[in-house]
Amino acid sequence: MSSKLMRGTAVLTAGTLLSKILGILYVIPFYWIAGGEEATILYQYGYVPYQIFLNIATAGVPLAVAKYISKYNSLNEYALSQRLYKSSTYLMIFTGIASFLIMYIFAPVLAGMQEVSGGTSIEDITSVIRAVSFALLIIPVMSLLRGYFQGFHSMGPSAVSQVIEQVARIVFLLASTYIVLHVIGGTLVTAMSLATFAAFIGAFFSLICLVWYYRKRRPGIQKMIATSDNRLQVSTLHLLKEISISAVPFIIVGMAMSLYQQIDLFTFARVLTYDGMSGKAAEDLLSIFNFSVQKIIMIPGTLALAFSMTLVPLVAASFQKGKMREVHHYLTAVFQVLLFLVVPACLGIALLADPLYTIFYGHNADGAMLLSFFAPFAIFFSLFSVTAAILQGIDEQRYTVLSLLLGLLTKSVLQMPLILLLGAKGGALATGLGYIVSVAFTICIIKKYANYSFKYVARRLVLILSMSLVMLGSVWIVYHGLALFLNPEARFSALIMVMISAAVGVYVYAFLAAKTGLLDYILGDRMQKIRQKLHLN
Repeated sequence: MSSKLMRGTAVLTAGTLLSKILGILYVIPFYWIAGGEEATILYQYGYVPYQIFLNIATAGVPLAVAKYISKYNSLNEYALSQRLYKSSTYLMIFTGIASFLIMYIFAPVLAGMQEVSGGTSIEDITSVIRAVSFALLIIPVMSLLRGYFQGFHSMGPSAVSQVIEQVARIVFLLASTYIVLHVIGGTLVTAMSLATFAAFIGAFFSLICLVWYYRKRRPGIQKMIATSDNRLQVSTLHLLKEISISAVPFIIVGMAMSLYQQIDLFTFARVLTYDGMSGKAAEDLLSIFNFSVQKIIMIPGTLALAFSMTLVPLVAASFQKGKMREVHHYLTAVFQVLLFLVVPACLGIALLADPLYTIFYGHNADGAMLLSFFAPFAIFFSLFSVTAAILQGIDEQRYTVLSLLLGLLTKSVLQMPLILLLGAKGGALATGLGYIVSVAFTICIIKKYANYSFKYVARRLVLILSMSLVMLGSVWIVYHGLALFLNPEARFSALIMVMISAAVGVYVYAFLAAKTGLLDYILGDRMQKIRQKLHLN
């Protein structure tokens, strides 16, 4: 395992994981402060369109900048990297302002496209959309600074700024929602508007953090620029063109989950009401599926996100130098570690769905059912993030667009018949099948253009699945044993059941991984400490 990849991924994983955990845990108090599904669906009506506009505003430039800064730095063209960063900054300021104006002005149109028969009005949705649109003024430049540091293989600033952004956002979100609803007796629309405006607050504090890092490291960067070869004569227009062409696939990947969610906002509740369900019940199920369930299943995807951000500049640098063995080494390492961690996590969430949902939102049979059914598909969400990042690194990013379009087409075509056939599960299955199609396509492209064989990874996957099944068996026994004495529908009891069951599962899985030698590859020298703790020496 490459030390750069592991070190960078470890830093980003720590920051991203902490950020995502905070992003998951806040929904527990938020759900109860705001009053349940009615509030969360209104929040989603504003936040999902915002995420799409955010990806358009950033235009995939931050990761594209990371890729090309890494490329030019590897050629000792530090001055060119700096010029690329400055040009991209102006571009981000322009796209941020333009996206804000479009989203703010056309908020009533976006609201009208999403309205269903559950009682949520166009005016309410419009207010929430306009409140969150202000974040578009800051986040593009903030994201670009993260990409700049990642291009230098410095993941610390991104990790720290993510945590600061999340903390500031959550504090403002919870405080404003509580004050509006429980102190001054304001409306739910006002509370949700401030809750979405929290994205602006979080981005502001994150930007301050990144600017501080930049000022602190500027002397060192200037020294690197002074040693630049300056052999490549590239115009600013060419740099922007290069970034723009590379950025489009990054937009697509960043928008993937939001586009799937937007399809659900357009169709999920409508199909259920067409099938005879009341508008309120359909909207509640949409809130459970599109907000509550997906918040939990995206926890394993945090690792994929960290790998993706670390992988692109490293693979790009190696690929640029023609070091294909090094590229293959990165790919094998990433796939193996990702599957090792994500597969058991997703299957474990599916098994413990009932108490997990209770811990976050209170007992809900529909929520537990959808979480259990949908969790295994999160494996493919993670794989799509990583395979798409690999395509960026080997300069085959054009296929990323096609892979997502194939997935979205699959989702769109199957959405209505599957929901009519399976109810709410049909929407989850349509999303899962869409991601499976996208992943299958990206794997074929990687195999062809990177000349990479997946045979070794496939053998590892069989081993990981075998260990996961044994782990699930042990967790099932422990969980059902605890269920004889504890109630999974009560929050405190559910927490105890999850903690004990998960601890047993982790121990069994780590024990099996150590016995089979898989941990020796993943952890290297650190494996000796694990063996001592597990008494395997």
